[in-house]
Amino acid sequence: MSTVPNCPKCNSEYTYEDGSLLVCPECAYEWAPGSPTEPSEDQKIIKDANGNILSDGDSVTVIKDLKVKGSSSVLKIGTKVKNIRLVDGDHDIDCKIDGFGAMKLKSEFVKKI
Repeated sequence: MSTVPNCPKCNSEYTYEDGSLLVCPECAYEWAPGSPTEPSEDQKIIKDANGNILSDGDSVTVIKDLKVKGSSSVLKIGTKVKNIRLVDGDHDIDCKIDGFGAMKLKSEFVKKI
Protein backbone atom coordinates (compact mmCIF):
# COMPACT_ATOMS: atom_id res chain seq x y z
CA MET A 1 0.00 0.00 0.00
CA SER A 2 1.45 3.34 -1.04
CA THR A 3 1.38 6.28 1.32
CA VAL A 4 0.16 9.63 0.06
CA PRO A 5 2.00 12.65 1.53
CA ASN A 6 0.24 15.32 3.56
CA CYS A 7 -0.91 18.48 1.82
CA PRO A 8 1.98 20.98 1.51
CA LYS A 9 -0.40 23.94 2.01
CA CYS A 10 -2.55 22.95 5.00
CA ASN A 11 -0.80 19.74 6.15
CA SER A 12 -4.02 17.72 5.87
CA GLU A 13 -3.63 13.95 6.03
CA TYR A 14 -6.71 13.31 3.85
CA THR A 15 -5.00 13.82 0.48
CA TYR A 16 -5.75 11.46 -2.39
CA GLU A 17 -4.58 10.68 -5.92
CA ASP A 18 -6.65 11.94 -8.86
CA GLY A 19 -5.06 10.77 -12.09
CA SER A 20 -1.52 12.13 -12.14
CA LEU A 21 -2.16 14.75 -9.44
CA LEU A 22 -2.47 14.68 -5.67
CA VAL A 23 -5.48 16.56 -4.25
CA CYS A 24 -6.32 17.94 -0.81
CA PRO A 25 -10.08 17.87 -0.13
CA GLU A 26 -9.82 20.42 2.68
CA CYS A 27 -8.08 23.32 0.89
CA ALA A 28 -8.58 22.11 -2.75
CA TYR A 29 -4.84 22.34 -3.49
CA GLU A 30 -3.59 20.15 -6.37
CA TRP A 31 0.03 19.27 -7.07
CA ALA A 32 2.07 16.76 -9.02
CA PRO A 33 3.99 14.20 -6.95
CA GLY A 34 7.70 14.95 -6.87
CA SER A 35 7.28 18.54 -8.05
CA PRO A 36 8.43 21.45 -5.92
CA THR A 37 5.55 22.53 -3.70
CA GLU A 38 6.41 26.22 -3.72
CA PRO A 39 7.18 28.20 -6.89
CA SER A 40 10.58 29.81 -7.11
CA GLU A 41 10.84 33.53 -6.41
CA ASP A 42 11.28 34.48 -10.09
CA GLN A 43 8.33 32.33 -11.23
CA LYS A 44 4.95 34.10 -11.45
CA ILE A 45 1.89 32.28 -10.10
CA ILE A 46 -1.06 32.36 -12.51
CA LYS A 47 -4.48 31.38 -11.18
CA ASP A 48 -7.78 30.74 -12.94
CA ALA A 49 -11.13 32.38 -12.10
CA ASN A 50 -11.65 29.95 -9.19
CA GLY A 51 -8.18 30.47 -7.70
CA ASN A 52 -6.65 27.19 -8.93
CA ILE A 53 -2.99 27.43 -9.91
CA LEU A 54 -2.43 26.95 -13.64
CA SER A 55 0.64 25.35 -15.21
CA ASP A 56 1.85 24.59 -18.73
CA GLY A 57 -0.07 21.76 -20.38
CA ASP A 58 -3.27 22.19 -18.36
CA SER A 59 -6.71 22.09 -19.93
CA VAL A 60 -9.14 24.91 -19.23
CA THR A 61 -12.71 25.94 -20.06
CA VAL A 62 -13.84 29.45 -21.04
CA ILE A 63 -16.32 30.81 -18.45
CA LYS A 64 -17.63 33.80 -20.41
CA ASP A 65 -18.47 34.61 -24.05
CA LEU A 66 -15.43 36.46 -25.38
CA LYS A 67 -15.29 38.66 -28.47
CA VAL A 68 -12.37 37.81 -30.74
CA LYS A 69 -10.46 40.99 -31.52
CA GLY A 70 -10.23 41.68 -35.25
CA SER A 71 -13.05 39.26 -36.06
CA SER A 72 -16.83 39.19 -35.87
CA SER A 73 -16.83 35.76 -34.20
CA VAL A 74 -17.31 35.01 -30.51
CA LEU A 75 -15.54 32.44 -28.34
CA LYS A 76 -18.49 30.76 -26.60
CA ILE A 77 -18.80 29.90 -22.92
CA GLY A 78 -17.78 26.30 -22.23
CA THR A 79 -15.16 26.14 -25.00
CA LYS A 80 -12.47 23.68 -23.96
CA VAL A 81 -8.83 24.63 -24.47
CA LYS A 82 -6.17 21.91 -24.21
CA ASN A 83 -2.43 22.17 -23.64
CA ILE A 84 -2.11 25.82 -22.59
CA ARG A 85 1.21 27.66 -22.29
CA LEU A 86 1.73 30.35 -19.66
CA VAL A 87 3.40 33.55 -20.83
CA ASP A 88 4.24 36.95 -19.34
CA GLY A 89 2.14 39.94 -20.26
CA ASP A 90 -1.43 41.19 -20.06
CA HIS A 91 -2.83 37.99 -21.59
CA ASP A 92 -1.15 35.19 -19.63
CA ILE A 93 -2.33 32.12 -21.59
CA ASP A 94 -1.12 31.23 -25.08
CA CYS A 95 -3.08 28.45 -26.79
CA LYS A 96 -4.61 27.03 -29.96
CA ILE A 97 -8.37 26.71 -30.15
CA ASP A 98 -10.07 24.48 -32.72
CA GLY A 99 -11.89 26.65 -35.25
CA PHE A 100 -10.13 29.84 -34.12
CA GLY A 101 -6.38 29.10 -34.28
CA ALA A 102 -3.67 30.61 -32.10
CA MET A 103 -4.98 32.88 -29.39
CA LYS A 104 -4.03 34.61 -26.15
CA LEU A 105 -6.42 34.54 -23.19
CA LYS A 106 -6.55 36.16 -19.78
CA SER A 107 -6.55 33.71 -16.89
CA GLU A 108 -9.50 35.47 -15.23
CA PHE A 109 -11.82 34.19 -17.99
CA VAL A 110 -10.98 30.47 -17.72
CA LYS A 111 -11.31 27.69 -15.19
CA LYS A 112 -9.17 24.59 -14.86
CA ILE A 113 -10.72 21.29 -15.91
